[in-house]
Amino acid sequence: MVAAQADHMEADAPRTYHHRDFPLRLLLESKGRTSVSVCLPARNEAPTIGAIVASLNRDLVSTGLVDELLVIDDHSTDDTAAIAGEAGASVVASADVLPDYGEGHGKGGVLWKSLLVSRGDIVVWCDADLRNFNSHMVSGVLGPLLTEARIQFSKGFYDRPDNGGQGGGRVTELVARPLLSLLFPELAYLQQPLSGEYGGHRSALERLPFVEGYGVEIGLLIDLVRSEGAEVIAQVDLDQREHRNRSLRDLGPQAMAIMQTILRRTDRDLAPVLAELSIPGADTVEVGSAERPPMIEVAEYLEAHPNSSRTAPAESDIQLAASSSAASLP
Repeated sequence: MVAAQADHMEADAPRTYHHRDFPLRLLLESKGRTSVSVCLPARNEAPTIGAIVASLNRDLVSTGLVDELLVIDDHSTDDTAAIAGEAGASVVASADVLPDYGEGHGKGGVLWKSLLVSRGDIVVWCDADLRNFNSHMVSGVLGPLLTEARIQFSKGFYDRPDNGGQGGGRVTELVARPLLSLLFPELAYLQQPLSGEYGGHRSALERLPFVEGYGVEIGLLIDLVRSEGAEVIAQVDLDQREHRNRSLRDLGPQAMAIMQTILRRTDRDLAPVLAELSIPGADTVEVGSAERPPMIEVAEYLEAHPNSSRTAPAESDIQLAASSSAASLP
């Protein structure tokens, strides 16, 4: 096993690693018969998706560490799907997956659908807008999941050179971190609670509801720590990350969705599923925090993944699913 860095005093806080702790040789030795899927949610990412897929194919798929590389195309209007396919990924149109649950846009819905169409025992997600992508951004996240028996969920963190070298973005530092510190302090040690590079064991992910939009990352963290405890979460230093920056106006709906997600997990009466963000001088924006049900409640999923039905949900999972049912989409 790899020794975690002693970056904090709390014994049950997330364990911290660096991606260099997990060389390819160690990961291949630890992998055994465990299968790994990498899923890239993408919407209009033609400038970056090709290089990301090519790097993953060259470094991780060809070596046998990653068994499946999927791009889940979320209604792109550019050449994202074609470029990803030419680079070697299997491309799935999000609108074609579980259409009875709706064909709407949203990262959380895309991640949720990726559980159905992927096959791996471990699923790792990575954003598709990274300009400085390196395959260690996936292998690093994968490291604790393969080498540490108790780790069920692994989250990447990084520095951002376009943010003064600091890792946390504006939404993280002004919204997510203060609310987590107040309401879920067991997660306050996470460097990047909103990062897009993370993954987990299917057996854990399939029992969690997925927020449809921007609140998906924070929702998964809170629900997992509630049901399993912070000790099942690891975080991995991925060095630097460069991606598309968004304006403050673009970040407003994201911040509101994250606030809704956190507040609804404190008291569901505090934040409506659908709210309006008022912006002086601009159109009002509707922001939703509806949720998809845990995949083990979806018949199509149990048919595609019959092993998932062998174990009944734990009592904590049942309570978690019940608390989210009022916000689940039909």
